[in-house]
Amino acid sequence: MAVFAEEVNLAGYTTLRLGGPARRFVEATTEAELVAAVRRADDEGERVLVLGGGSNLVVADAGFPGTVVHAGTRGVERVSGENGALLVRAQAGEDWEPFVARCVEEGLSGIECLSGIPGRVGATPIQNVGAYGQDVGETIVEVRAYDRQARKVVTLDHAACRFTYRHSVFKGSDRYVVLDVTYALRESDESKPIAYAELARRLGVEPGRRVPLKEAREAVLELRRGKGMVLDPADPDTRSAGSFFTNPVLGAAQVAELERRVAERLGPDAAFPRYPESPGPDGAPRTKTSAAWLIDRAGFAKGHARGPVRISTKHTLALTNPGGASTGDLLALAREVRDGVRDAFGVVLVNEPVFVDVAL
Repeated sequence: MAVFAEEVNLAGYTTLRLGGPARRFVEATTEAELVAAVRRADDEGERVLVLGGGSNLVVADAGFPGTVVHAGTRGVERVSGENGALLVRAQAGEDWEPFVARCVEEGLSGIECLSGIPGRVGATPIQNVGAYGQDVGETIVEVRAYDRQARKVVTLDHAACRFTYRHSVFKGSDRYVVLDVTYALRESDESKPIAYAELARRLGVEPGRRVPLKEAREAVLELRRGKGMVLDPADPDTRSAGSFFTNPVLGAAQVAELERRVAERLGPDAAFPRYPESPGPDGAPRTKTSAAWLIDRAGFAKGHARGPVRISTKHTLALTNPGGASTGDLLALAREVRDGVRDAFGVVLVNEPVFVDVAL
């Protein structure tokens, strides 16, 4: 039976520990409860916010004047696979990090570089969660969801999910409520080829090599801990929403402008990080650069503070709430960083967390 409550403070349900009260709060522990709670709110013409682990969420200080449905569904099962893959289906309310740990322990390769990421399974396809050279779009084969427009449960295959960098058909829309996600993994004691240079250096291998599965996971956890990206109640740097800005993907004209500004600001021999990105819809080449590099070179160092909030002392991309802050404080710092990077380099940073009733 779903549990209903009123005026529940959402700060206790987000990793930033920010956000005001929800007018109505529903704890759903089964798929039927989850669908019923959303359908009821829709019938009553009330806004709905589906909440998982709260690790990628920035909620207004005023809270949410509708129904918050907390997805607490549980369950993981193996299903039949093809071409050497093993399909693993996980309910939306499963915590992501324990799920990854379980897959690695059982010798299932494909998501090991996504170790240590907070949140729940249901959020992973929305954001196309990724880190250290992997993203879930590489392994997700289907997502079951409640379609609020059609008012029925539907299954979206990989193509229908439309995965791109930190984006999918689910992001920026409240049409679908993710119910479960199916991943295609491989039974192997070795990782997928290590694609991320920093991780390869930590492991002492060349990019493209495979390493023992558990070694890949432990190396990722070590790197994330060093950046304050593994939740730790004793470490205020982990009171964040992870990376606050996405890495910019630029067209040719934007790259040329960035080159000009970098040379003007940092000297003619200065170079910015650049990585080939898949072409845009028009087929034109694109380049991805580092948001962290831009933030740092624009003059915002680790630990840079504005009132009670600050950039993490460990990682330039994380904006943190050491304690006593408001969402308004956080957004003021985010605007300061965004505007500083724009003024310095002509690149407009885009927030990675989901915003609820707030905007930059």
